[in-house]
Amino acid sequence: MPMNVAGAVDPGLTGLVLSGGGARAAYQVGVLKGIADLLAPEAPTPFPIVSGTSAGAINVTELGIHAGQFRSAVANLEGVWSGFHVEQVFKADTLSMVRAGMHWLLAMASGGWLLPPPKSLLDNSPLRGLLSHSFDFSGIARSIDAGHLKAIAISASGYSSARSVAFFQSRPEVGSWARVQRAGQPCLLTLDHLMASVAIPFLFPPVHMNNEFYGDGSMRQATPFSAAIHLGAERLMVIGTRSGIPRQAPAMPMAPTFGQIFGYMLDGLFTDGLYTDMERLVQINHMIEQLEGRGGPEARSSRGLAMRRIGMLVILPSRDPSEIARDHVASLPRTLRILLRSMGALNRSGGQLMSYLMFEASYTRELIALGYEDAMGKRDQILAFLRGDETLPTGATTILRRLAGASGEEQRTEAEQ
Repeated sequence: MPMNVAGAVDPGLTGLVLSGGGARAAYQVGVLKGIADLLAPEAPTPFPIVSGTSAGAINVTELGIHAGQFRSAVANLEGVWSGFHVEQVFKADTLSMVRAGMHWLLAMASGGWLLPPPKSLLDNSPLRGLLSHSFDFSGIARSIDAGHLKAIAISASGYSSARSVAFFQSRPEVGSWARVQRAGQPCLLTLDHLMASVAIPFLFPPVHMNNEFYGDGSMRQATPFSAAIHLGAERLMVIGTRSGIPRQAPAMPMAPTFGQIFGYMLDGLFTDGLYTDMERLVQINHMIEQLEGRGGPEARSSRGLAMRRIGMLVILPSRDPSEIARDHVASLPRTLRILLRSMGALNRSGGQLMSYLMFEASYTRELIALGYEDAMGKRDQILAFLRGDETLPTGATTILRRLAGASGEEQRTEAEQ
C-alpha cells in the first residue's frame, strides 16, 4: 500500500546517486520502481538532488525532467529499459561491424596512412537518437522552477584536463567548486552532456564540448558522492550495479582472455570509485560521531572541522549480474556474439563484459525484476530513510566488511554496533 513518508527532515537535503554500469543500470530502474510503489501515486520525487554517472546519468535525467511525477518518471524509464535492444544503443548489424573491423585493421596495418585511427570500436549514434527522442531537457528547468528539483548533476571526464567534471543545473544559490582533479560546473544540461557521460572509453566516441573532448564520467571519478554533497545533500541513497557478494576464485584458474580483462577493466571503472567513496564516507561519519560523543556538535567547530555527517542507504544487487547475463547470450545479435567469442567473453570467465553490453530486453527485464525484489526486501529501511529517520552507517559498513572478506560473525557484530 502506498504510504505518505513525509518526515520532519528537509526533503531538499535528500540526494540520490546512481553509478554507471552499462546495461546493468536496468537494476536501478527496478529499485526505483519499488520506491515509487511505496509512495502515493501522484507524489513528486523524494530525491530533490540527483547525481548520475554514465548509464546512471540516463536514469537521473528522466527523474530530473519529471521530478513532479516520480511514478510517471520511473514508468517511462521502465518502458525504455524493458524494451531495449542492442541496435538501439550501437550499430551491431553485419555491415557496420565489418566496416568497423576493416577500419581498425587498415589503420593499424598502414600505421594510419590509409585511414586515421577510428574514434571508437562501436558507433553509438542510435543511442543519441533514442535519447534525443525520449528526453526534453527543458523539463529540468521546469522541475526546478516548480520546486520539485533542487539540483541535478551529470558527470563526465575531460581527456585534456584529466578532470572529473560534474555538470549541474540547479537553483541559483548553488555555486561551482574546484578540487584536485574534479570540479563542479553550472550549466544548462543538454544531450551532449549525457552522451559524454556514457562515452565508455574505446567502445564509444568522446564528445566535444567547451573546447575539450569528454568521455565516460566514471573515469577519474574517485569521489562519486561528492557532486550530490556539494549540491547540498545531507542524506544519500546510493544504488549500485555490482553485487555486494564477493566473488570466489576458481579452483583451477586459467589465463584471462582479452574479454575477461576488458570486463574486469569496465567493472573497476564503473564501481571501484563507489566502494572507495563509501568506505571513506563511513570512516568520516564514524570520526564525526566520535567527536560529537566527546563534546557534542560544538566539538567539530572548536577543532576547525568543516565536515558534516552524511546519512547513507546503499542498495546493491543481491545476485551477480554477470551470472544472470550468461543465461541471455542467445538474445544478442549474431555479429556481437561473434565479436565476444573472438575476445573470449562467452566462456564462464567472460560474464562481466557481457553484463555491461547486453542491452537486450530479456536481460534488462530480469535486472528490473531483481531491483524491484531487492527494494521490497529493504522496504522498512527505505521507508525509514524517506521519512528522515536517523540513518545508521551499519548497512554500508556491513557491505564493506563482506567485500573485504569478513566472517559472518564479524558482520553480525558490526551490524549490531
